[in-house]
Amino acid sequence: MANILVVDDELGIRDLLSEILNDEGHSVDLAENATQARAARLSSNYDLVLLDIWMPDTDGVSLLKEWASAGQLTMPVIMMSGHATIDTAVESTRIGAFSFLEKPITLQKLLKAVEQGLARSSAQATSAPGHAPAETGSAAAQIETSHHHAMSSTVRVAAEAGPEQHQGFDLDRPLREARDGFEKAYFEFHLAREGGSMTRVAEKTGLERTHLYRKLRQLGVDLGRNKRG
Repeated sequence: MANILVVDDELGIRDLLSEILNDEGHSVDLAENATQARAARLSSNYDLVLLDIWMPDTDGVSLLKEWASAGQLTMPVIMMSGHATIDTAVESTRIGAFSFLEKPITLQKLLKAVEQGLARSSAQATSAPGHAPAETGSAAAQIETSHHHAMSSTVRVAAEAGPEQHQGFDLDRPLREARDGFEKAYFEFHLAREGGSMTRVAEKTGLERTHLYRKLRQLGVDLGRNKRG
């Protein structure tokens, strides 16, 4: 689990990124502007920061410069924007940003960028004074191996003690009601099998994450029931 700070002035984006990252097992703090981001950075050490460029008080590039000048840029920072130019992205990287994500951000690009950023953070931590260097392989390879093992364990547990796949349905009902009953059972089955991870359920069912959330709420599915503790 990593400590991640999400800085964005749009509530919808903050909530969506927070839900995705929480589903991946990370601890997420939120800031809606540079003022809150400064306070969060002073009070906590983060493994990664997702930083929006266009904000109402201070833009993300200026905040990145502040952190770099003050020696506070000790974590990978991924810049985000829907209107930035190539020059802005290049400038951010020159200052010290790890990478740049263009909005709207797809689930795959977000998770890949976060994974790569955390691999960099892990590599920096192991190379710091007082830490022994990794014995074999890169930090990214070790994270990938760990993720593979975790997923394998999840699959084994689901296979051994997963939810019942054979459901009974009352077909003597109007089509809409019968269909809603089937879809609710379908999504509850996959949520239980994936331990409540919306990310993996979205991938498994082939739905965009935002559409999946709307569908589950429409069907009255309890989103917290299958969460792993």
